[in-house]
Amino acid sequence: MHFADPALLWLLALVPLLALLRGRAGRAAAVLYSTAERVRAVATPRRARPGALLATLRLLGVACLVIALARPQRVTATSEVEASGIDIMLAVDVSGSMEALDFTLGGQPANRLDVAKSVIDRFIEARPNDRIGLVAFAGRPYLVSPLTLDHDWLRQNLERTRIGLVEDGTAIGTAVATSVNRLRSEEAKSRIVVLLTDGMNNAGKIAPETAAEAARALGVRVYTIAAGTDGEAPMPVTDAFGRRQIVRVKVDVDEEMLTRVAEETGGRFFRATDTDSLSRIYEEIDRLEKSTVTATKYEKAEDLFAWALLPGLGLLLLESVLAHTRLRRLP
Repeated sequence: MHFADPALLWLLALVPLLALLRGRAGRAAAVLYSTAERVRAVATPRRARPGALLATLRLLGVACLVIALARPQRVTATSEVEASGIDIMLAVDVSGSMEALDFTLGGQPANRLDVAKSVIDRFIEARPNDRIGLVAFAGRPYLVSPLTLDHDWLRQNLERTRIGLVEDGTAIGTAVATSVNRLRSEEAKSRIVVLLTDGMNNAGKIAPETAAEAARALGVRVYTIAAGTDGEAPMPVTDAFGRRQIVRVKVDVDEEMLTRVAEETGGRFFRATDTDSLSRIYEEIDRLEKSTVTATKYEKAEDLFAWALLPGLGLLLLESVLAHTRLRRLP
């Protein structure tokens, strides 16, 4: 609720001023006599205050009328926001190597997938007007979420994504092709794939370069991200006796292939060696892929001045009636 003419509310400051002036003038007499000596003998200790009651009614009535003049209104606002026109498919590696503990989360060692999910979650949150989908892949890709504006549902599915849901391996080419296939719609102004992996293409029936050519033909840009430290990374393994231990494993990521895929489609290649660099990469992609969003706002105002006008008139009428009847002052 708001007031159409809020400046008129300053008139309410006159109400306590009138009350102050009324108080200094003394209470209005209920019965007027030329001299109080004639009625002193019949006076009682109990003192009626009809004048104060009438003044209170009058001041409250005036206050209500001032509020009515300010025109209180109930405003119902609705907004329509058009989608930005950017469709984004996120392709995330969930192969066994994503368990490497070379990243941190909250100051503690964390595996690559958990950190990637945290960063991607913030990326999704920062783009409320984009249609975003999610493909996870290991030995083969699977669709976690189609393109959607329901980002709460998308983020819930992202949180449920984990390692081991499909056979192990790294099918980068097939993952790119699957993501591009989900972007075949020509309605979007811009279509991009953001692929994150920590390995080399060793599974699937489609070569990454072939998938990149298909993406270019359809006007889809592919951003590729290689995740993981250089050299070796700590990896949790379970031995024959069921004991879990940390060993150092060699990091194998095909940066040249990922660079070719990105450049073929007009995208870019990024290298993330820790949590901070991964966060900066998604922030940069967020800046690179921006579009103007059209928002239309509708407002409907309903006047509520009658809720103050009628009580105000009622109080003034009551004051007038009492002043000429029960609380009448006799001359």
